[in-house]
Amino acid sequence: PHPAALKLDLEEKLFGQHLATEVILKALTGFKNNRNPKKPLTLSLHGWAGTGKNFVSQMVAEHLHPRGLKSHFVHLYVSTLHFPHEQKIKLYQARGPRVPQDARSSGVADQLQKWIHGNVSRCASSVFIFDEMDKLHPGIIDAIKPFLDYYEQVDGVSYRRAIFIFLSNAGGDIITRTALDFWRAGRKREEVQLKDLEAVLSVGVFNNKHSGLWHSGLIDRNLIDYFVPFLPLEYRHVQMCVRAELRARGAAVDEDVVARVAQEMTFFPKDEKIYSDKGCKTVQSRLDFY
Repeated sequence: PHPAALKLDLEEKLFGQHLATEVILKALTGFKNNRNPKKPLTLSLHGWAGTGKNFVSQMVAEHLHPRGLKSHFVHLYVSTLHFPHEQKIKLYQARGPRVPQDARSSGVADQLQKWIHGNVSRCASSVFIFDEMDKLHPGIIDAIKPFLDYYEQVDGVSYRRAIFIFLSNAGGDIITRTALDFWRAGRKREEVQLKDLEAVLSVGVFNNKHSGLWHSGLIDRNLIDYFVPFLPLEYRHVQMCVRAELRARGAAVDEDVVARVAQEMTFFPKDEKIYSDKGCKTVQSRLDFY
């Protein structure tokens, strides 16, 4: 994959996310140029719904494996879909945050380990995307810790060329607060830098019981290479999403339609109304009305 092609794609199709674009390009370029990575690349994408986390992970997957999510080497794990039954969750919860050994042997954690092991055995540069991390029970994600660590091999398989991408709404409040502080101080959104967010984000997610990474060994052991913040989207970004969607459908860009769809969105905080509370999430379905 050529980093310039991904850069162009991100700049043309992802709106209002200067930080995410910068961090993801830096992370992937560095990882791909490294002939002997010491561990798999692990990215944790954070922000409210509709800000582009899923979109970016799909774009990255397509640049690594041309068939993207349809590729046999790209694997999507949606916690609400692939989650164990109610009684198993209760079993985990009864034992505290760590996945207990006896539950691990029979539970989802064990299946998760086998699934990752099997896929990396087939393709060393497999990509794993974990969606809805904030709905994953704390501790289950720690079952994949051995694969993300600085090991030569685990059970005869090297995981060092694999890429793990976690998607989560957790930390969205921290990111929005920072963006708002900049806005209220009259500073440009583009002035928000990674150093303004990365540390507070990792601490906030670590201490958030509903993040999927609560008290996680992944953070403790610094196994997440980059925390990638997705900023809340403003009115102008929603307009950009509508225009892009119209172009993708082969339709003419009608500014009247662009304005109407954007105005139908709800914005917050309630006094200033700066950010779309669903990002660009409902743009596609709203466009169907027109």
